[in-house]
Amino acid sequence: MKDRDVLVEVKNLNVTFGKGKNKFVAIDDVSFNIYKGETFGLVGESGSGKTTIGRAIMRINEVTGGEILFKGQRINGKIQKEWDQQITEKIQMIFQDPMASLNERAKVDYIISEGLFNTRKYANDDERKEKVRKALLQVGLLPEFASRFPHEFSGGQRQRIGIARALVMEPEFIIADEPISALDVSIRAQVLNLLSKLQIENNLTYLFIAHDLSIVRYISNRTAVIFKGKIVELAETEKLFSNPIHPYTRALISAVPEPNPHKERNKKIEIYDPSQHNYELNPPSFVELEEGHYVLANDEEIYRYQQTQKMGV
Repeated sequence: MKDRDVLVEVKNLNVTFGKGKNKFVAIDDVSFNIYKGETFGLVGESGSGKTTIGRAIMRINEVTGGEILFKGQRINGKIQKEWDQQITEKIQMIFQDPMASLNERAKVDYIISEGLFNTRKYANDDERKEKVRKALLQVGLLPEFASRFPHEFSGGQRQRIGIARALVMEPEFIIADEPISALDVSIRAQVLNLLSKLQIENNLTYLFIAHDLSIVRYISNRTAVIFKGKIVELAETEKLFSNPIHPYTRALISAVPEPNPHKERNKKIEIYDPSQHNYELNPPSFVELEEGHYVLANDEEIYRYQQTQKMGV
């Protein structure tokens, strides 16, 4: 992984909402890299800060500390107009709710073209329509659907329209914010497979945000686990699942349902208690316990985790 190109860097990111007594720290000193061509999973409970990070990278949420780099250049705060337009094209987002993220009063042709209209990324109307046609075909929809309204489609088809809206801009990096959580179980796999296919065909890089660990395991190369605005563990996805170290990660994985009824009956669910950490005198840091496997821990916990690793527990 170390030889691969870093596409997105998040450095000591802080996002705070409100002021004074109403101040709420949503993201607290978060750092990670996303390599070109990979799917980086970000997983945690509702309210943990997953979507806030995605929206900060998209520049929807204002960053109150740290910086976000795309191809080595800063994209948060005030930036040059030309660079601003490039980022608008190169970073796109697929939203969680396909019902709420599409304009009900607009036809599909306009919905998919909206980014093109804003950036004038077409020479004439024929070229724009051709781009819309290609985007619809790429996501498995018929070009004639362009003349219809969103209410005429199913949830899965709406999400495909949302994906086409992102694709038409020819992005390099897509933030997928729980893109299948609002869909029927029967069509979730179809959308996941579509995202995987599009990644290969279009040389895309994904930040895949989810609360369902089984989905993250299926699609992600590396995964970060977030709890109350802090990343507590980060590793290659299979390593994270086969060898979870942080108690919160272990609790999340223990709650994933087992397809085998015998295993499901006998498994032990771990309950995470944040009070088990004693950070008053010895605050934690984000350390690399083994190659590519990072954990939030203080000195005492690092020693304990290392001993546990040696014992193979």
